[in-house]
Amino acid sequence: MSIYEEIGGAPALAAAVDEFYQRVLGDPELSGYFEGVELARLKGHQRAFLAAALGGSELYAGRPLGEAHRPLGVQPAHFDRVVTHLADTLTSLSVPQPTIDLIAGKLAPLKAEIAPDRTPTQPQTTG
Repeated sequence: MSIYEEIGGAPALAAAVDEFYQRVLGDPELSGYFEGVELARLKGHQRAFLAAALGGSELYAGRPLGEAHRPLGVQPAHFDRVVTHLADTLTSLSVPQPTIDLIAGKLAPLKAEIAPDRTPTQPQTTG
């Protein structure tokens, strides 16, 4: 059984995405990323992305994640806050902790693509 099926499929994922965006949009550190964004469309992309990532039959047909998020300049700490909101959402919907850990494990590698470390590098000196 896939994680997608384990959490309840499309209806459960839709409820999770709705609650997740309530949390994210209520977070003053994150809400600015969503100004002027068509939320219904974004939620649709998020449902499709998560369904595909968690083993559902839906196909994610959005832009590559790095391309979609690059103009936003997402900070690594903000990525972590988003993942925390997702975990809290799943906890509130009674998803078992081992399943939440599996989901977080699938999302963790995306941090480098969505929120690359933008720390300026120091020039190498020889000497």
